[in-house]
Amino acid sequence: MKPLTDQAAEEYAAWFRCLADGTRLRVLNVVATAARPLTVGEIVDAVDRSQSTVSRHLQVLAEEEFVLTEADGVRTLVRVNNKCMTALPRAAAVIMGQPAEAS
Repeated sequence: MKPLTDQAAEEYAAWFRCLADGTRLRVLNVVATAARPLTVGEIVDAVDRSQSTVSRHLQVLAEEEFVLTEADGVRTLVRVNNKCMTALPRAAAVIMGQPAEAS
């Protein structure tokens, strides 16, 4: 197995820093398990946090591309980035020195 490159290590570290917050994990879970894109208000209700708190967490998740957002009139719709379902487990395997399965 090849050693982890500096570039990959920095990228993976950014992902894990992004996920290193309980509220952010709850927000991501709500979005990931929804059957459709959610509004910010729906996420606020589901995690019982203020709108400003949820919006900040969504901003961080969007910066690392765990969630995707789109404007829908005056509201914002949020959905999970399905690429994370394969990229994150693959990154963990690489970090742990295990073969990463091809997607």
